[in-house]
Amino acid sequence: MTKDKSKIKSGWNLDNSYTRLPKLFFSKINLNPVPSPKPIILNTDLAKFLGLNVEELQSKESISIFAGNQVPEGSLPIAQAYAGHQFGYFTKLGDGRALLIGEQITPSDKRFDIQLKGSGRTPYSRSGDGRASLGPMLREYIISEAMHGLGIPTTRSLAVVTTGKSVIRESELPGAVLTRIASSHLRVGTFEYAARWGIVEDLKALADYTLKRHFPKINDSKKPYLSLLNEVIKRQADLIAKWQLVGFVHGVMNTDNMTISGETIDYGPCAFMDTYDPATVFSSIDRQGRYAYGNQPSIGQWNLARFAEALLPLLDSNEDKAVEIAQDAVGKFNELYEYNWIKGMRAKLGIFNEELDDKFLAQELLNVMQKHDADYTNTFRALTLNKLSDLLFYNTTEFTQWYDKWQERLKRQQETKDSINKLMRSSNPSVIPRNHRVEEALEAAVEKEDYSVMRKLIDILSCPYAYSPQQEEYTTLPQKTDEPYITFCGT
Repeated sequence: MTKDKSKIKSGWNLDNSYTRLPKLFFSKINLNPVPSPKPIILNTDLAKFLGLNVEELQSKESISIFAGNQVPEGSLPIAQAYAGHQFGYFTKLGDGRALLIGEQITPSDKRFDIQLKGSGRTPYSRSGDGRASLGPMLREYIISEAMHGLGIPTTRSLAVVTTGKSVIRESELPGAVLTRIASSHLRVGTFEYAARWGIVEDLKALADYTLKRHFPKINDSKKPYLSLLNEVIKRQADLIAKWQLVGFVHGVMNTDNMTISGETIDYGPCAFMDTYDPATVFSSIDRQGRYAYGNQPSIGQWNLARFAEALLPLLDSNEDKAVEIAQDAVGKFNELYEYNWIKGMRAKLGIFNEELDDKFLAQELLNVMQKHDADYTNTFRALTLNKLSDLLFYNTTEFTQWYDKWQERLKRQQETKDSINKLMRSSNPSVIPRNHRVEEALEAAVEKEDYSVMRKLIDILSCPYAYSPQQEEYTTLPQKTDEPYITFCGT
């Protein structure tokens, strides 16, 4: 009776459906306690959505759960096994510094993974210590919640706690654990793992589990595994288009970082583009530009081809026929991506109806932006607010010509100026997590234990389409330097 009351009090309502898959997909984990966990930030809105008691989550027991010192009732902590193509090279992977404490069933009967990131060594840690430092965990909290505010499918962050134990990277850093929330942590790499190291029955069990969890409407279709492939392609085409439309650069689009659910995952060396340039790279390890901003759609298709390869035994018993089916499905990605991107660009430009030349209109603007090293977000913001004098290229011939074309295009629709402006305001964020603002927040938090800068930034980023006076100072660009902005994976 006491346990039941405690469960009701806290709100934890955990299941462990993933552990009902074949055992090769996971390992049960012993906890790696830390000496003195301390709460840093709690996402109260997300906690309420999950059906958790916000007051209880601030108790000593809950902080101990967020640190990985103990688990809630009903938890069976595991680390998931998977593989991945990392920068094009295939390797065996797994949760090397994370554990899944279970799947929270919300009051609306939705299911979300609860994962602790930075909780210690697992059988998949290889030479790593399984820990995380405070900076990267706060960074993921900031960016993932900013992505949620932008309306982009993403994993989310529930809490960050420090561990009271330092981790050694280039220097000694404060250790921390992030509680990450996801529709699931199923990845393209999970299927690659099943195809390489499992038998067909294992692959089928994983596919059936995925269909039941993410695509119940197609679970009973005549060709469920082809439908699964098509749905994942569809979601990724939509997701990557959304990235491009806000200038987001993921930085490490390995197949283990592509979810089956269509959520953005793993905020290591990611960043948002300031100056528009398709060649933009932020990651310190992406020396060849494989995952540059302009390459993200093609890399997405490449990753999906690896997913299709893993599914081949389920697509058809005849290998040649299966390959043909897979190629046909993956070949549709470009069309789906283009559709989503052009639809999004129309909205950013206040266009409601469709014309064949809309793609060229958008591309002409991007070309002008690139030529003049214009800021991506602020260009669309200036167009939205009709503050043309804020544009670097305001007085250029090419912009004047483009602007006239745009105005003529807007006249070829029935919507009023007010409707056009509303569409643009809802499609062009006033603020994004500017790299210098994120670094400012992290520096204050890690070096000075001042979390007020981060909290204010998170609050501003929660409503990026508000165009509020409070957002004005967050639209300013960083001072120009000769050194490019570089991010690190945090491991």
